[in-house]
Amino acid sequence: MQFTGTETYVAPPDLAMAVNAAVTLERPLLVKGEPGTGKTELARQVAASLGLPMVEWNIKSTTKAQQGLYEYDAVSRLRDSQLGDARVHEVGNYIRKGKLWQAFDADTKVVLLIDEIDKADIEFPNDLLQELDRMEFHVYETGETIRARHRPVVIITSNNEKELPDAFLRRCFFHYIRFPDVETLKRIVAVHHPDLKPHLLEAALTQFFDLREAPGLKKKPSTSELLDWLKLILAEDLAPEDLTRDPQTMLPKLHGALLKNEQDVALFEKLAFMARRQGR
Repeated sequence: MQFTGTETYVAPPDLAMAVNAAVTLERPLLVKGEPGTGKTELARQVAASLGLPMVEWNIKSTTKAQQGLYEYDAVSRLRDSQLGDARVHEVGNYIRKGKLWQAFDADTKVVLLIDEIDKADIEFPNDLLQELDRMEFHVYETGETIRARHRPVVIITSNNEKELPDAFLRRCFFHYIRFPDVETLKRIVAVHHPDLKPHLLEAALTQFFDLREAPGLKKKPSTSELLDWLKLILAEDLAPEDLTRDPQTMLPKLHGALLKNEQDVALFEKLAFMARRQGR
């Protein structure tokens, strides 16, 4: 089982090596990187490339580790007992399988995505240490132990919003997705916009990297935002010369696809104002 990328996902050699190393070691792959660099999409493409089903667990700030194992609905059982429902005698009727249970209980090997783990409470990763290490957990209400029938390929993503515990990191194979260089970015664009003319692409990338490298930027535009911007450029049928920045704002056309907060827009307007003053 070797991952090399797919027709719709350009995987640099170091990223492909990280995926294959994690699969070989049978350890979770912890993927970090800027938002919009394709961390979540990586898991989907790994599943597609290896021909495996995928189980996706999207983490929120309120998510608890126990929810990934199972949840026991005691309230429904109490209600059914009051109504005399025969289901109440079987506790298993009130246990809802979590994403880890689904992955462990699958008929075949799966890719398990734990997406944006850093959104949860700091104790969340620690609460999953044993389950991800041993690939099993105990259901106290029924007394059974759930073991993985086929060890899943576990991919965990993080936007680095908070530090993860050392004990958790020790159990993972780590990879940081660096922002693509120009040539890799051209390959990525070619997958999504194969008919984009070279001169238009060069002009767009020049503006994009100039924008991205501006000092003081709070949120740098990412790969996904570049692809959205190019889609708009094609929809508006703009020419390379149309992408020249507005001298009043120092911003390119359709910049709302690239800059996502008012502070960054104001930064470029301030730079334009200072440039006009110096030009007097």
